[in-house]
Amino acid sequence: QVQPVESGGGLVQAGDSLRLSCAASGRTVSNYDMAWFRQAPGKEREFVAAIVWRNSNTYYADSVQGRFTISRDNAKNTVYLQMNSLNPEDTAVYYCAAGTGPYSRYDSRRYNYWGQGTQVTVSS
Repeated sequence: QVQPVESGGGLVQAGDSLRLSCAASGRTVSNYDMAWFRQAPGKEREFVAAIVWRNSNTYYADSVQGRFTISRDNAKNTVYLQMNSLNPEDTAVYYCAAGTGPYSRYDSRRYNYWGQGTQVTVSS
């Protein structure tokens, strides 16, 4: 079992940067894909980025491609989401997830374990 715990959210202005962290506990973290999703008020949860733990292949939503970067630190069992050029449309609760279900890496159903979420608010 893997337990993700997010941190690093906050209130920033448009154009600013922010880095989210996701510390993943568990003895088999290397067997899981790790991903970030977000959910804005009144909207469905949406895929942001994912990283394959074994080979560091990365996947991004079109809306964040070129602005966000997902990375990992094996020694710390931690995944990061570096967010640059933030805009008000990025305001949401950001969730870290881990999983290997039989769905696309872009699909939330792939991920079995979820963190509690961290709020990111971008003011204009």
